[in-house]
Amino acid sequence: MTAASVAQRQHLVGAVLVTLGMAATVGGALGFEHIGGYIPCALCLLQRNPYYYGIPLGLLAVVSSALKFPAWITRTLLLLVGILMLVGAGMGVYHSGVEWHFWEGPSTCATAAQGISSDVGDLLGDLDAKHAPSCTDAALRVLGLSFAGWNVIASLILAGIALRGAAKA
Repeated sequence: MTAASVAQRQHLVGAVLVTLGMAATVGGALGFEHIGGYIPCALCLLQRNPYYYGIPLGLLAVVSSALKFPAWITRTLLLLVGILMLVGAGMGVYHSGVEWHFWEGPSTCATAAQGISSDVGDLLGDLDAKHAPSCTDAALRVLGLSFAGWNVIASLILAGIALRGAAKA
């Protein structure tokens, strides 16, 4: 195998791994929301944006590598994905700090509460019983980390995969 074909294979593996990882991470977040019933706050929703932008770039990197486009194209796409994941990690650190009350969060950090009745008779009862999530309270902690904390870890791992794939010559 030539050095160019080894590098091409490493680009492809990196692109596939980071794209699958991003899809699994955002898919898990959507699963917790739609199946588990965890309503995301505004910061939670913002943390998904790097994934929403990164997945198409990752798919382009897979296609670029599989079709043997010039290596700089795949490397650039992987570099962009890596940068997006670092931005996502930074957003997760900020949100985690808000949850741990290390610093103030945004003044308006709420989304609409889902499941509010359209029946006028039940509306007042629903308004008392259902509250939109707050950015300052973690909906769930697993091993001491909230969703935002786990996003930091996932984003850093994915950034590492993307940047390593981009660095392979």
